Amino acid sequence: MAQVAQVAQPVQLARPTQMARVAQVARMVQMAQMAWMARPTQMARVAQVTQMARLAQVARLLAVLAMLAVMGAPCAARVEEPLENDSEPGKAGTAGKPRKGVPDLEELDLGTAGKGAAWTSWFNIDHPGGDGDHESLAAIRFYYGDRVCARPVAIQARSTEWHLPAALGQVVHASPERGFRCLHREQPPGTACANYHVRFLCPAGDVFWSHWSPWSPCSRSACGTRGSQSRSRRCRSSRSPAPLGELRCRGRDTERRPCSAGPCPEPTWTEWGAWGPCSRSCGRSGTRVRRRSCRTAKNPPCPGRATEVQKCRPSPCPGNAPAAPSAVPAPSPPGCPGHTLRGTVVTAGGAALPGASVYLEGRPRVLLARSDAWGRFAASGLCPGPAANLSAHRDGFAPGLAPIVTNGSGVAEAHLKLRRLEKPYMVLHPAGRVREAGQDVTFCCKASGTPAPHKYYWYHNGTLLEGTAERSSGRLALRGLAPEQAGTYHCKASSEAGAIRSAPAQLTVLAQGQPSCRAEPEPSLVELPSECPQDASGSRYYNVGRCPASPCPGGPAEPSGCGGESGLCCGVRRMELRQVPCAGSVLPLKVVAECGCGPCAQPRVLVQGRVTAADTGEPLRFGHIFLGGKKVGFTGYQGSFTIEVPPDTQRLVARFVDGQQRLVDAVKVLPFDRRGGAVYQEVKMLRRKEPVELDGGRSNAIPLGEAGGREPVGELVLPAGAFLRPSGEVFNGTVKASVTFVDPRDVGTASAASSDLSFADAEGEIVPLRTYGMFAVDFREGDSGAALQAGPVQVRMDAGQVWMAEHLQKMKLWSLNPESGLWEEEGVLRLAGGGRRKREERTFLVGNLEIRERRLFNLDVPEDRRCFVKVRAYSNEKFNPYEQLEGVVINLINLEPQPGFPSNPRAWGRFDSAVTGPNGACLPAFCDARRPDAYTALVTATLGGEELEAVASSPKLNPNAVGVAQPYLGKLGYRRSDHEDAALKKTAFQINVAKPDPNNVDENNGPVYSYRSLRECEEAPASANHLRFYRVEVDKYEYNVVPFKESDVTSWTGDYLAWWPNPQEFRACFIKVQLEGPQEYMVRSRNVGGSHPRTRGQLYGLRDSRSVRDPLLDNTSGACVEFKCGGMLFDQSLVDRTLVSIVPQGSCRRTAINGLLRDYLSRHPPLADNNHTGAFSMLAPLDPLGHNYGIYTVTDQNPRLAKEIAIGRCFAGTSDGFSREMRAGEGTAVTFECQERPAGRESLFQRLLSAPAEALAEIRREMGSSELRRAPPEVMDFASGAPSGPTATRRTPSSQRRPGRPRGRP
Repeated sequence: MAQVAQVAQPVQLARPTQMARVAQVARMVQMAQMAWMARPTQMARVAQVTQMARLAQVARLLAVLAMLAVMGAPCAARVEEPLENDSEPGKAGTAGKPRKGVPDLEELDLGTAGKGAAWTSWFNIDHPGGDGDHESLAAIRFYYGDRVCARPVAIQARSTEWHLPAALGQVVHASPERGFRCLHREQPPGTACANYHVRFLCPAGDVFWSHWSPWSPCSRSACGTRGSQSRSRRCRSSRSPAPLGELRCRGRDTERRPCSAGPCPEPTWTEWGAWGPCSRSCGRSGTRVRRRSCRTAKNPPCPGRATEVQKCRPSPCPGNAPAAPSAVPAPSPPGCPGHTLRGTVVTAGGAALPGASVYLEGRPRVLLARSDAWGRFAASGLCPGPAANLSAHRDGFAPGLAPIVTNGSGVAEAHLKLRRLEKPYMVLHPAGRVREAGQDVTFCCKASGTPAPHKYYWYHNGTLLEGTAERSSGRLALRGLAPEQAGTYHCKASSEAGAIRSAPAQLTVLAQGQPSCRAEPEPSLVELPSECPQDASGSRYYNVGRCPASPCPGGPAEPSGCGGESGLCCGVRRMELRQVPCAGSVLPLKVVAECGCGPCAQPRVLVQGRVTAADTGEPLRFGHIFLGGKKVGFTGYQGSFTIEVPPDTQRLVARFVDGQQRLVDAVKVLPFDRRGGAVYQEVKMLRRKEPVELDGGRSNAIPLGEAGGREPVGELVLPAGAFLRPSGEVFNGTVKASVTFVDPRDVGTASAASSDLSFADAEGEIVPLRTYGMFAVDFREGDSGAALQAGPVQVRMDAGQVWMAEHLQKMKLWSLNPESGLWEEEGVLRLAGGGRRKREERTFLVGNLEIRERRLFNLDVPEDRRCFVKVRAYSNEKFNPYEQLEGVVINLINLEPQPGFPSNPRAWGRFDSAVTGPNGACLPAFCDARRPDAYTALVTATLGGEELEAVASSPKLNPNAVGVAQPYLGKLGYRRSDHEDAALKKTAFQINVAKPDPNNVDENNGPVYSYRSLRECEEAPASANHLRFYRVEVDKYEYNVVPFKESDVTSWTGDYLAWWPNPQEFRACFIKVQLEGPQEYMVRSRNVGGSHPRTRGQLYGLRDSRSVRDPLLDNTSGACVEFKCGGMLFDQSLVDRTLVSIVPQGSCRRTAINGLLRDYLSRHPPLADNNHTGAFSMLAPLDPLGHNYGIYTVTDQNPRLAKEIAIGRCFAGTSDGFSREMRAGEGTAVTFECQERPAGRESLFQRLLSAPAEALAEIRREMGSSELRRAPPEVMDFASGAPSGPTATRRTPSSQRRPGRPRGRP
């Protein structure tokens, strides 16, 4: 009976708070029965029958109780089941009404508990077979016992691919009381339920505060008065029943805050009264008066005058001569007594803009008024025509234009909006073209800014083209091309705010009939498997050829307009199948036989990554992503993001915004690979500094960069009355001021800094800046939290913090344009005297600033001492030129020296990023020709989030390994990050950026190039000096019958035997293998066609991977082995379930297969032969199975990133985690036991390598009665699909260990 109670308990606990229905009880019991039947096979059949009989008794008993419950509560309402509750803990909706004495969990604020609340681990106990996917809370408790609390308050459900059901368009039911279910019949036609896993939110304590009640009404209701309001909460218990005695919660049960009924209405004038009589009845000119009154008598008074005086001309007195004409000039424009023009001038955000000059448009323009502190203006005696317009002008803003609107009563209005001046920036760059002589070509460019650029200039090889450029648009049309017109073309756009240059475009002009794509392919080497013999030179590399993706000339019918030109490119025209002899067998290999022109590939260009807080690593959940001014998406729950790069983009500027305003907005210039694919980028965001309270009516000073006990870099001085409301009203109350400073004296802040520290000079060229600090400000009213402006304020920078004397004269104040990612000049900092502090005279650089919008500000100097540094990345430590890695993100941080140019710098001044191509990458850096150690660069490299390793510099520096010859290497002072401390990471190096001496032949071959030698740097051969990174890998090998370079998506070839069938989407599949033995073992996956008629029995490729030891399990290692996923082939017509064979090296015997995987394969025939215990075979599943099956599947637009994510999950043994530490006993598909073989005996793995035909024949001979005796019974069950022999006890890798049980051998 104890067992019956144990089974019944989960059902009872899972009962909803409303009265359960009979159908619900029946379903719970049915699921418990199904769960009991699914227990491991070692349970005796007799015990199962006995237990099912007991369950039947429990079912009858519960059915009677449920019937009584229904009769007792016939009107119980059906409660809607929320799918997911991911809001604040404790605010989850709960089903039903709580029992007496127990608070509704919706009332409890779980975040106030001493121990808080926590999510359980993810559970996935059911597969979407039968009628759907059922993740019942009762069944989960049946398997996992007390790992789920008695009363969970929220539930989350996601698919094994981490998608929400809503994102998949599926109908599901979920509640924390019952669990989760998805039914196939409720899904849209043609779709079925995905495989879901769930987790529950459990309170970790018993005593909680209830949620705060709403605020009470304000105690004062009169305008302009201040009162108070309060709210309260109660101390409650989540236990059932509630404990006796007094409950004690930390904190207060009542809160009060000041309040007001709002300010009194702003005082306004009544309309002007009629003009009074003239002061003279006849004769000379007199005056007349009109009056108005203020609508309120309270302070402040209405602005302006209450009376207005005007001259009047009475009629001549009787008997006198007519009076002489008045000397008062006629008004200009013509006066209209009794008419008034009034209006406002505001910014684009609606804030009042004082000091703007308002003109009546015409020839000439007439100055009418200037806007006051509230942005208002007025002019009298003006009666404009119906088409009249006003314009407003102010420094730092583009002119605004607005029509004058009249209402026929003598009062006219005009409201003008001015946008901040923004330097132009390019949004469309000219693209390179290839043409034959006599053809036409059109180049296009487009720039944006405020105001919009209205002049465009075109240059050929740096020389201005006169008469051919269309000044009002960015089009350049060249007709009947001649060979001398080949070269580079670029455009320059200009406006009142500045100028900007485009990137150069290369025009190639071929002679008539000259081929642009050679039919003979270029050499390209791939490594053959280790069992293949070496050639005469001792190499196992085979030339498979490649076609360069160079452009081809368009035909006569090809359009020559702007954009939308797909073009032709050189590509593969024909491939041949070769047979390579390898150890008694032949290895199929496809090679490029002929190249030719065809449509250019159009791969998707993506940037992927993760956004986290720089201090804690907390992900930016559901943050906003902007490209330019357009919102393009959100970050995910874990901070992940994917941005598709728009076509023709040269500079990708993305802005990340935290909707909760805890983090400062980050504007990042993200590197990307123009040839296609995805580049991974980690984005760091600064946490907004906690605000301090200031008195707006007094002068205040906020230090900049005082953290860490350092002297501040400067301070922000805010005089009394500097804070303004958007309406222009001075705010003198309490201000909450947050100033977040990025201090370059801390090298760790470089990754969180915004933009790439560049600006456009007067000629439109992008020029680098060197920073002394950035700061973001946020001013808000203390009570309401409304945003405030400030200005003018003073920025004071300590001149003692400027370490290079020449920078004192060039220091400027800049602000960041979030759309272009370029810094724009705000003002100049000039030397001024300071006060005494710490008995020292301090000198400041002082500048003024108006803060009218939320921007990032910068203390920078332009720097013209620039060079380029050449860096390459390799797949291994051999540094073969044909094994370079592409798509690697190289980051370079310029480090600033102390005075005297020592070799140990103390601050950073700039950072840059670039993506490696087929010839490496060239990164800009500050350099100096006088002293080699004037500037230092810190360089790192990442690939898909993985850090690459730099070449060692100790104990002995090897120039051949570093890639730079002596004596220039000594001048650069190369040193890896672990040069002095071996415990540090090996993923970065530092060099002195010594500008090369043009008269020294040793310094004219890289790796540092002068700034004007960028093309020489980009085209430098692999034999030239360069700096290196390489990828550290465990023993791993990959072979594809159809060659494909994963770093170059354009190298994909459509073929039935291609490993990746779709170049737009890459699906990586891995199987986890556990090996019990004293060594680490190589494991191979052999992948051949399984079910497709075109590929059945043909090889796709091989994958070898060495197992990694589990640090917690003795004599146990695990291997994550890639296999070719099942699915559509490149023609998208039929699916192929790849026949995958997993063969470990050594004398290994298969001992266990994951039960869920075995069941899945048996339900999805045909079955692969598995009669040899030295291997495991399967037809690859079409479903994306998860860690419960030991199969890990990830889909991504970047093949390497997809594999990295899948390997990280495989190592961790979870479907959503990531680890680099092998956990061999978790999430395993198949287990092998490996022993040391006798001397002279080859393993099956070695026999497959040396003589595969004989090994396969041996396997077939061994398939018989002897194999049946040797193999574990469950293996034969899997192979035959039916039980065979007595059931034996075994250890299943996928089974969960009990908490507290030590890992390792028993």
